[in-house]
Amino acid sequence: MSKPNASLKVLYGELNEQVLSSQAETLQKTGFSVHTAVGRAGVLDALKQGQFDLILLGATLSRDDRHHLPYMVKKASSSARVLVMHTDGSRHPYVDGFADTGSSMEEVLRKIASLSLQQQPKAMAAGAGR
Repeated sequence: MSKPNASLKVLYGELNEQVLSSQAETLQKTGFSVHTAVGRAGVLDALKQGQFDLILLGATLSRDDRHHLPYMVKKASSSARVLVMHTDGSRHPYVDGFADTGSSMEEVLRKIASLSLQQQPKAMAAGAGR
């Protein structure tokens, strides 16, 4: 398995604070700089306050949040990568990667590694100002 780029600045959002805390701890142990956010409002506030390389949208966010937040992320920063922890991410034009709900953290780390190896993130219409 390729080791993900540990220098990535990650914004990790979940609705369930217990899941957020335990998963963020695992990501930090891997060496990532992890900023956590609870719910859609927390993710949006964090995007206003800083720049992130990767936005990880967790499975406990609502389906609506997992659908709308990728648009908002790309509008705030077209260079940020978006990884959604839910199968619906495969059909979303602003999502750079996805992991099935319930995937192990090892699988999520593999997805992050594959995203960090890609040359260009998806820079869709939101990043272009449409």
